[in-house]
Amino acid sequence: MRLTLTTFLTLDGVVQGPGAPDEDRSAGFDLGGWVPPHFDESVGEHMTGIFERADAFLLGRRTYDIFAAWWPNVTDEADPIGTKLNRLPKYVATTRTDALTWSGAERLDDDLAKAVTALKEQPGRELQVHGSGRLARSLMREGLIDTYHLLIFPVVLGRGERLFADGVPPTGLRLTDSRTSGTGVTMTTYENTGAPVFGSVEG
Repeated sequence: MRLTLTTFLTLDGVVQGPGAPDEDRSAGFDLGGWVPPHFDESVGEHMTGIFERADAFLLGRRTYDIFAAWWPNVTDEADPIGTKLNRLPKYVATTRTDALTWSGAERLDDDLAKAVTALKEQPGRELQVHGSGRLARSLMREGLIDTYHLLIFPVVLGRGERLFADGVPPTGLRLTDSRTSGTGVTMTTYENTGAPVFGSVEG
């Protein structure tokens, strides 16, 4: 399976608390809920297309808790996202020992890189990470992310947890798809090309 990361982020790279004001107030963050005003039909269709390719999910513990509080209650068989999340395997990177009660959820071993590498070797299309900023940065450090689906929202927050924080390794990316919603959300897909190429500008 290919490992793909799908995440919402602001123009200045913040990924914290996208869905609601109280979603993630860690470190005193008080600017949550910046996605809903811009989430239109075309963004929804784009997300549905991404979920259609999923054969398993890999989630950080905070994202797992947020998803597990909502999606098991979505029982509409016609819901393209809920049916995927509720039926497919969900691997959770967590150090907590409390039970994972969502059907199909499984705790990963402590050696994240080894566990994820083994998952990627299984047959299938995509092992999908959604949100999960801390987990995403750990995967970046190991060079495990194959594809980035970045949905960039037209807002600048100036503070909050960022996806590409200091310390992530230099990485080259190749743009393979880009579209913009009517509300100004830029939906991009990048493939990991390994180490970046550097040069100089000569005039």
